[in-house]
Amino acid sequence: MKITSLQDLGEMRAALHKAEREAAERAARDKAEQARLARERNLFAHSVGKVSTLPSHGRVETQPTSPLPEPRQRERDEQAVLREAISDEFDVESLLDTDEALSYRRSDIGVNVVRKLRRGGWTIQAQIDLHGLRRDDAREQLAAFLRDAVRRGLRCVRVVHGKGNGSPGREPVLKGKVRSWLVQKQEVIAFVQARASEGGHGAVVVLLKPTQGHAAAPALPSPLSPSKPHR
Repeated sequence: MKITSLQDLGEMRAALHKAEREAAERAARDKAEQARLARERNLFAHSVGKVSTLPSHGRVETQPTSPLPEPRQRERDEQAVLREAISDEFDVESLLDTDEALSYRRSDIGVNVVRKLRRGGWTIQAQIDLHGLRRDDAREQLAAFLRDAVRRGLRCVRVVHGKGNGSPGREPVLKGKVRSWLVQKQEVIAFVQARASEGGHGAVVVLLKPTQGHAAAPALPSPLSPSKPHR
């Protein structure tokens, strides 16, 4: 600050006195705070009394280890997969009611249900075409198709497995596999070989358990498209 008059000098002296007062007040506050902390330490020491260091016992204090989290959701998912799984080793012959037109029904399903299914008493609401697929791909796609059909509340579906005309030895490789896979699915209550207009020896018509709370899905046209032959 440049002093040009006695007034300026007076203002400087006033500023210096103010700074000195503020410094003295801060010092007083710090001293009072230190005195308060000292009184609290003394009060604590008086309350606790005499202390001494504990003797060493030679043991190492360790924190308890938290248990590892259990993958409950993964276990539930794996159990669901096991319930959904279908095996290639399943012996279907003892469970099938075999006649000229292959058919199957669960023990609690009447013969008239199979007869009605064979005559086209249920409208086919969806279909899956498996012929030409590798066995593992066909199995996975069939399982997914049935899950989706149940979710949609469908009752009658068609599974096309082919007639084997394009297979080595002209044997229908997937035909027997599809029968075995279908028998293992709880949602399948009956199936029959499709009528000639619906695929004949190259397909089966499957009846699924009724599912409450679903509206009927639109049906597919009954004849298979002639533009895609079934081998």
